[in-house]
Amino acid sequence: MEDGLSVYVRQGKGFVNREARMDGENLLFPRATAATMRREMDTTLVLLKPDCVSGRKVGEVIKRFEAADFQIRGLKMFVAGAELLREHYAHIADKPFFPELETFMSSTPVIAVALAGDNAVERVRTIIGPTDSKKAAPGTVRGDFGVDVMVNIVHASDSNENAAIELERFFAPGELFDYAMRYETKPATVAS
Repeated sequence: MEDGLSVYVRQGKGFVNREARMDGENLLFPRATAATMRREMDTTLVLLKPDCVSGRKVGEVIKRFEAADFQIRGLKMFVAGAELLREHYAHIADKPFFPELETFMSSTPVIAVALAGDNAVERVRTIIGPTDSKKAAPGTVRGDFGVDVMVNIVHASDSNENAAIELERFFAPGELFDYAMRYETKPATVAS
């Protein structure tokens, strides 16, 4: 058996360098575990806010993340209660605008999405644009669909540390999944 081979394998639309070894004529890869997969990719939280849900933008927003090669590790819809919102927005809960934010965030269900990918936090924040939708560039989620600072389609974690805290806040143990991205599908066609 030969050890220490470095080979390139297809992953998504590109290739990644993986360690492997030869066993006769067979190329063997170390078994990927949930722990090793998490080390290879960061996971971040995105909340699809009431304006996204009631404005029928959920599919379009998720499509943008999937087109950027993010893997969905978790997805769930729920009504955000007062206690959860006060915990999530603790850094601004004492501000005069918080009651309006709380009313907005509980006006319809929201959708929590756990997205995994290389440099996930930074890449997601680039895709969504700045918090103030009026300052967001066209082509970003907030620039295309948002209205202002509060009605801005999504919340996204702003650091890896906050992503870990927020993922734990919105997903219970067993609600985040690790799986291989191995199926190729046909390109979408538009019905006429």
